[in-house]
Amino acid sequence: MREQPEQQAPPVQRLRVRYAKRGRLRFTSHRDFSRAFERAVVRARVPMAYSSGFHPHPRISYAGAAPTGAASEAEYLEIGLSAVTEPGAVLAALDEALPPGLDVLEVVASPGGSLADLLEASHWLSTVPDLAAEAAPGAIEAFLAAEEVPVERMTKKGLRTFDARGAVVSLRVATGPLTPAPDPECAILEMVLRHGTPTVRPDDVLAGLCSIAGLEARSAPFHERLAQGPLDEQTGTVGDPLAVNRDTV
Repeated sequence: MREQPEQQAPPVQRLRVRYAKRGRLRFTSHRDFSRAFERAVVRARVPMAYSSGFHPHPRISYAGAAPTGAASEAEYLEIGLSAVTEPGAVLAALDEALPPGLDVLEVVASPGGSLADLLEASHWLSTVPDLAAEAAPGAIEAFLAAEEVPVERMTKKGLRTFDARGAVVSLRVATGPLTPAPDPECAILEMVLRHGTPTVRPDDVLAGLCSIAGLEARSAPFHERLAQGPLDEQTGTVGDPLAVNRDTV
């Protein structure tokens, strides 16, 4: 009879981590990041709790990862620890252990419950070169007026068709301090997208703008997630998922 594995003790503390993917590191896949993060907790000597079984793994729960190639200021995960540790010390140690471009921004004690359930929507800024900015408002108006905008995306299970319109809470040409000086040959779009299954991405919205209004991007766009969290249905804004029980770090 095969010997049963040793049962690991449950975590005594859970911490929620917000981190950013910047610069060239935005091309890091979720799998690559998870490997880098597991190495980082070892180098940082974070007292991780481990799962039970024949192949124990550090207790790390990922939520709402951005697609490969997209930059983000709002990526989240939760870790389980075997000893109570000051969140600020964990932040400093992890940020030093990770490469520049994968930057730990905030660590707070978890109040319990599901982190993933708090991530209801994302706030995106999409810069689209070689796209006439003056044509964007009309295309956006047509998109928002449509009841449904079918788009196609290749998935692991093959080509899939789904509605891009239903996930769009707001969509407009970006203005204000978040955006650079206007460029007539570069459209900058700001959008809030509700999470669902499948998750609608900024690329899907651009595909919908092309299909419904012929607004075609001839160059690769740059997508950046500015925020991810609970959705205020009345204002259409994305809140802070770490606002509850935030520690001072």
